[in-house]
Amino acid sequence: MRQITLKDIASKLNISVTAVSKALKGYSDVSKSTRDSVIAMAEELHYTPNSVAVNLRTQQTKTIGIIIPSIVHQFFSKVLSGIIEEAEKKGYLVFTLQSNESIALEKKQIDLLLNKRVDGILMSLATENNDISHLQKVIDNKTPLVLFDKISKIINCSKVVIDDRESAYNAVTHLIKSGCKKISHFRGPLNPQNSIDRYLGYRKALEDNQIKYDPSLVYTCEAVTFEEGYEFAKKLYGQHKDIDGIFAVADLVAVGAIAYFNEIGVKIPNQISIIGFSNWFIGSVISPSLSTVDQPGYKMGKKALKLLFKEMNPKKKGEEFIPKTIVLPTEIIKRNSTLN
Repeated sequence: MRQITLKDIASKLNISVTAVSKALKGYSDVSKSTRDSVIAMAEELHYTPNSVAVNLRTQQTKTIGIIIPSIVHQFFSKVLSGIIEEAEKKGYLVFTLQSNESIALEKKQIDLLLNKRVDGILMSLATENNDISHLQKVIDNKTPLVLFDKISKIINCSKVVIDDRESAYNAVTHLIKSGCKKISHFRGPLNPQNSIDRYLGYRKALEDNQIKYDPSLVYTCEAVTFEEGYEFAKKLYGQHKDIDGIFAVADLVAVGAIAYFNEIGVKIPNQISIIGFSNWFIGSVISPSLSTVDQPGYKMGKKALKLLFKEMNPKKKGEEFIPKTIVLPTEIIKRNSTLN
C-alpha cells in the first residue's frame, strides 16, 4: 500500500502542504480548528512521518547503538534496562549488539553502526580488546561515544564507571575485619581494566593490613565462570588447607567456590569466608547467601545514556563537547558467606 503523504492530507482538507506540516508540528500560527482537522485526517488516513525525510532535515536518525560483551550477563541486562528506559523517554530506537568478547566482531559492529548513521554509541569493551583503532574511528567520525564498565583509559571519550580498585579494596577489607588472615583472589582476565583494578585493590588491602602478598593464592579466570570458581576452589584447598578467605572477581565465580566447599563439607563462613562482585540474583538465593559488592548496572545504563545525550546536543549546534567521566558509588552487601 502506498505511503500517505502530507500532500494527501492537504488535498483532502483543501489546504496547503505547509499548513498541514505546521499543524502537525504544533506551530502557533495555525488555528486550533485547522490543527484539529489535520490531526483527525492524519489519523483517519494512518499517516506516519517519512523517517528518511525527517532524518535528512534534522540530521538525526533517532537511533542509538549499544555494544556489550554479553546480553545474558545479569549485570549487562540491568545496564540495558536503564539505557532502553531513558531512550524511550526521548523517542530513540536502540540497536543492541553483542560482541561475544571478540575484538574482531566488535570492529565489524562499529562499522555497521557508523554505516547506519546512529546518533551515538554506547560500549562496554570486549575482554580481549587491546586495540583502540575502531574507537578512534568513532571519534574521528564525530559520532558521540560513551564507554561504560569495561573501558580503555587511553581513548579520549566520555565514560561511566565504578571505582573498581576502591570497591575491591573495601571487599577485601571486609574479609580482614571479619577475621580473615589468608585471603585468595580469583581474579579476572589479565587485560580488562576492571580486572586489573580489582586485583590492585586486593593487593592494596593486604598491604595496608600488613598481610604479605602470596602470588600462589591468585588464580586467573579466562571466562569468569561458575566452573572456574569450582575448580580454583578445589586447587586452592588442595594446596592451602588453612585458607580462610576468598575474594572473587564476579559473583558467578564466587558461587562456584561455594558449591565446591559445600560439597566437601567445609563450613562457610566459619572455616572460610567468600565475597563476590556485582550482586547477581544468584548470590542472594544460594546457601549460604553471598556477600558481594553491589555494582549499580541499572543506574550505570541511565547515566551513560544521559551523558551521551549531553554530548549529542552540542554536536547538533556545532559546539565542542569536553568528555566527562562519571564514577558511580558501590556498597558492600553483607550476607551469610562472610562473618559480621
